[in-house]
Amino acid sequence: MRHTPRYLMTDPEEVKRLIRAAPWATFVSPASTGLVASHYPVILDETTDDIVIVSHFGRPDEESHELGRHEILVIIQGPHDYVSPSWYAPGEVVPTWNHVTAHLYGTPEILSDEENYAMLALLTDSFERHHPHGRSLSEDEAGTRRAAKGTVGLRMRVSRFDARAKLSQNKPDAVRDDIAAHLDERNPALAAEMRRVDAGDL
Repeated sequence: MRHTPRYLMTDPEEVKRLIRAAPWATFVSPASTGLVASHYPVILDETTDDIVIVSHFGRPDEESHELGRHEILVIIQGPHDYVSPSWYAPGEVVPTWNHVTAHLYGTPEILSDEENYAMLALLTDSFERHHPHGRSLSEDEAGTRRAAKGTVGLRMRVSRFDARAKLSQNKPDAVRDDIAAHLDERNPALAAEMRRVDAGDL
């Protein structure tokens, strides 16, 4: 990502917060056949202070990525949206795009079948808990274990990250307030991130 110091997000806890809020990730691998990209949900391993993500690939995607053989890039994309210059003072005509994004780097560890099933159960529970009458893999363990055989679980300790919160920090307070107000209806999550910057929470 473009290096602009005012937009850097260097606090690992802020990166963790982003992962929790935006778990749909893009995995990019420099495979021997060329770049390969796939999309899967990720969750944090909350048992460690480090940034460690767990996820799964559907077979045979793990072979295309040559998973576990090299460093990969995992992109976490938080709220983002177009910012119109019509929200600025008259005469300003250059638009921009506000976003919160993290690039995570590491070499995945492939999970055993038992570890993979435990991870899939945890992954499912982490999303189902938000639904009334949410389901659990344990309700049909035999069937869900058969389904799990079509997946490969992974754990990745993030060795380094490059994160940005580009939220109009280069604009005066009044302009940022106006941008957030315009975003309130169509992108409240991005508006909230802008207000966190203004409050000094990011």
